[in-house]
Amino acid sequence: MNPTVEKVTRRITERSKDTRASYLARISAAANEGPARGKLSCSNLAHGFAASGIADKKALAGRVVPNVAIVSAYNDMLSAHQPFETYPALIRSAAVKQGAVAQFAGGVPAMCDGVTQGQDGMDLSLFSRDVIAMSTAIALSHNMFDAVLCLGICDKIVPGLLIGALSFGHLPVVFVPAGPMVSGLGNKDKARIREEYAVGKIGRDELLAAESAAYHAAGTCTFYGTANTNQMLMEFMGLQLPGGSFVNPGTELRGHLTEAAVTTALSKTNLGNDYLPLAEIVDEKAIVNGICGLLATGGSTNHTIHLVAIAAAAGIQIDWQDFSDLSDVIPQLARVYPNGTGDVNHFHAAGGLGFILSDMLDNELLHEDVNTILGPGLRRFCKEPHIVNSELVWKDIQPESLDDSILRSCAQPFSAEGGLQLVSGNIGRAIVKLSAVESKYYVIEAPAKVFQSQQDFVAAFNDGDLEQDFVAVLSCQGPRANGMPELHKLTPYLGVLQNRGFKVALVTDGRMSGASGKVLAAIQVTPEAVCGGIIAKIRDGDRITVDAVNGVLSVAGSNNIESREAVVRVAPQQGMGRELFTAFRERAGTAESGASLFGCG
Repeated sequence: MNPTVEKVTRRITERSKDTRASYLARISAAANEGPARGKLSCSNLAHGFAASGIADKKALAGRVVPNVAIVSAYNDMLSAHQPFETYPALIRSAAVKQGAVAQFAGGVPAMCDGVTQGQDGMDLSLFSRDVIAMSTAIALSHNMFDAVLCLGICDKIVPGLLIGALSFGHLPVVFVPAGPMVSGLGNKDKARIREEYAVGKIGRDELLAAESAAYHAAGTCTFYGTANTNQMLMEFMGLQLPGGSFVNPGTELRGHLTEAAVTTALSKTNLGNDYLPLAEIVDEKAIVNGICGLLATGGSTNHTIHLVAIAAAAGIQIDWQDFSDLSDVIPQLARVYPNGTGDVNHFHAAGGLGFILSDMLDNELLHEDVNTILGPGLRRFCKEPHIVNSELVWKDIQPESLDDSILRSCAQPFSAEGGLQLVSGNIGRAIVKLSAVESKYYVIEAPAKVFQSQQDFVAAFNDGDLEQDFVAVLSCQGPRANGMPELHKLTPYLGVLQNRGFKVALVTDGRMSGASGKVLAAIQVTPEAVCGGIIAKIRDGDRITVDAVNGVLSVAGSNNIESREAVVRVAPQQGMGRELFTAFRERAGTAESGASLFGCG
């Protein structure tokens, strides 16, 4: 095992000793109670299967027939989740074939950040993760189930489902994806058209036509943002069938994989001889594997928040230093848009996650000795699903990348280090995503230009006030201020300025996520402005340094700046449902602690 990976894992294990022990004790107590339905009264049980058919009622009345809970984030509006409409019937049918029952236990909310970008609804996005976690817990609280299938893909949904499921860690849990839409408008053209719109070369009609050609069908958006990073994590952590993340919806293979997920979940219940609950899969090594996968693939910065919250739900404590130390030794093996021009379909065709898993295991950059939904050992995930004679079969992954512009081995990486970097200094601590940034932009030192909102920045751009080197500073965008919305409205404008030859960067206590682009951005600054962060005291003209090579985030003249009065803009607290989330804003933790409402363990 790579010594740094081993060292970080030991550090996390030691740091988490008490909280992990407390979590496992709680889960063990739940497991020792035996099959859940055996604890229900006759009235409880009658309510639990009142709407079921005669055969299911008879099966559920006993104690030896497994019942699988379906927890789904289906809705028509998310292209990624629309295919889930037909999954419950398929899952029920697959369960019956194996002498089991499946019940739709509950639905969870599912926002599309693509719809809410730059809109008021984005203020609810991050908090939706914890709502999903609580909704998952409510779905499973009926205590009718022996295993769980979680149907979710997108940004906050998979983390929320997993956090909620970890409260029921005595149950086997399998994640079930739906796959990406087929490729549409190329990413290079999409980025160009967005920048042309930003400078007024084209109008809204042309922009909408381009966006509609890019996001055009059922399935996950094809860029490597948070949704597709979620899929990578579920495979690297052994929670989703290998090779299934990027199989397109509506295909024969997709249907076979969904049926196989049912079989897998049923094989691990405590009614059989191969019991393997979620709590025994999500451990310190699995979390480290997830971080390493994130770094190797250049995944979403959102997971420097979500992975912390997921780990905490399992009693495991991680921080950004763990990410940074691992980034020093994990090479970048993938370039998928926005880090490159190819999309996840191209990545999958080139060899995909199975190739990276196999190569990282060969180079001792992942823990092989972990549990997975298929049993012990991560090598089980170095397989590809295929259909042969209308049956699902698993074949060894191809030994070489089929496109080294998208996918490479550890022997010839795109970069010797991972795609994320911790920067810190008198401004605080922040995350920089380097996988999409050219190395000549890794260090920016320039005067600050302070903005109160994305709209203020766009107005300044349109007025011609930004034709210079500068660091844009946008504060009061953290969890406590307004729910930490993503700030992608800034991306095309900063890109245009960089194309014009100016040295530009962004410093914010808000988020940018998996779609972070080619401009250097120190994001998720903690402490945030409303919690006393220095970012709220920066003024126009202050000299800012963002140095991703040496890990520095600083403002010159700190003694003078610390004595200033903070400028804290009160974010809108009402409208679009924001008034319902006051308690969330008041309770939310820091970005580095997962921005969560929940404690550890």
